[in-house]
Amino acid sequence: MKVAKLLRDTKKTLFTFEILPPLKGGSFAEIAHTIEPLLEFSPSYINVTSHRDETAYRTNAQGYVERFTTKKRPGSVGVATAIKFRYKIPVVAHVLCAGFTRDETEDALIDLNFLEMHNLLVLRGDKMKADPAFIPETGGHAHAIDLLRQIGNMNKGIYLNSEIEDATPTRFSCGVAGYPEIHSDAKSAEQDLQYLKEKVDAGGEYIVTQMFFDNNKYFDFVNRCRQIGITVPIVPGLKPIASKNQVNILPELFHIGFPEILEKELRKCKTNEQAKNMGTEWITMQAKELKQANVPAIHVYTFGIPDNVYKMCKEVF
Repeated sequence: MKVAKLLRDTKKTLFTFEILPPLKGGSFAEIAHTIEPLLEFSPSYINVTSHRDETAYRTNAQGYVERFTTKKRPGSVGVATAIKFRYKIPVVAHVLCAGFTRDETEDALIDLNFLEMHNLLVLRGDKMKADPAFIPETGGHAHAIDLLRQIGNMNKGIYLNSEIEDATPTRFSCGVAGYPEIHSDAKSAEQDLQYLKEKVDAGGEYIVTQMFFDNNKYFDFVNRCRQIGITVPIVPGLKPIASKNQVNILPELFHIGFPEILEKELRKCKTNEQAKNMGTEWITMQAKELKQANVPAIHVYTFGIPDNVYKMCKEVF
């Protein structure tokens, strides 16, 4: 089942969610902990994130601190495949520019195609924490649109090695990311929307938004997209607040804002449990309004914490 077609054809608001592969050394039980409570609500598909390498530090034998890179959450292809075949649910695998060369990307796409994992979410990915700006790998893509074009070529049977003849075309279907509150690297809302339209024109069949906490920002974003000719489904992405410190961390990490009333109430919370309860109430309110507006799906960023998502679903789905 192509997710893009599912979103185009649905007559009701679907429930979908995203999970992270476990940290290196983890087990599938961690994934099952998130997924299995939410199966009650018949998720239409599950997204599996992909992660680039990260900067870390260690002390060497001579006592000097040295910098190195490591991938803390490997196994995205394996996790996505395991979910698909264990739970019989469509899975969307994230594919990144960040941390990968074009050849590495092609090899990963070949694996995904053999595994019949044809639903992708195509992203640039984050910069390294130590870098002032995003730096692509040598031989890698700088922008999601370039990755979309590579995937589009593979769908036509065109691989990086031009000497390959009679190559079998792949059958990938791609979603892309949108930013109701503007991507951090964009110079203006207009520029950000233009880049989004270019991604859609290059093969993005639907849009999933960055998390937001003010539904008006989503509705305004959809209206602005439609005004410039973007007609594909636009799925709102939501995240329940899970702890007190997220009132400070989330705006910094994801370049988003909180409605004044939500921020005020969160800062009153004395414990993480109080903040979590407030977050559950807020996402429930958001989801009810979005469902009333007949959005194609409500996509939840779980971050491995299913209980607050479960409570929301009980109220909404």
